[in-house]
Amino acid sequence: MTFKLSDLSVCTVQVQLIRHAAGRRYEVLIRNTHDVDELVGAELRRQDREHFLVIYLDRSNCVIDIERVATGTLSEVTLSPREVFKGAMLANAASVIFVHNHPSGQVWPSFEDVTTTEVLVQAGKLLGIGVQDHVIIGATCWYSFRQQGKMPS
Repeated sequence: MTFKLSDLSVCTVQVQLIRHAAGRRYEVLIRNTHDVDELVGAELRRQDREHFLVIYLDRSNCVIDIERVATGTLSEVTLSPREVFKGAMLANAASVIFVHNHPSGQVWPSFEDVTTTEVLVQAGKLLGIGVQDHVIIGATCWYSFRQQGKMPS
């Protein structure tokens, strides 16, 4: 079979975005990292593997939803930007906050954490979805890329 421009009128691929009506809307306003920790910190501190969450925010910084986009091992989690932002697009999020835990209890970002944050911030820019922060939850405290002045510009 050979390609013909006239064949393009026949649709073989259809893309459809569906947002489930059952999705929760949290009545939480995120003003700072403490609010993020109050929302997800206790749950992440109980986990024995790394979990990467995305908090979807509207224009007023109210939480639309929270999604766990990846679960990893004791010391790492593998991410794909397309998976990280898929839910944000479906939720019509204005911005996002990334949160993951370090089961070791230490909060200092690894080289991979820094690199991943840079890649995801750039992906968010391309999609028009702001990345407000990346928070690492440790045993008793947290690390905020934004508060430490480490958010890529």
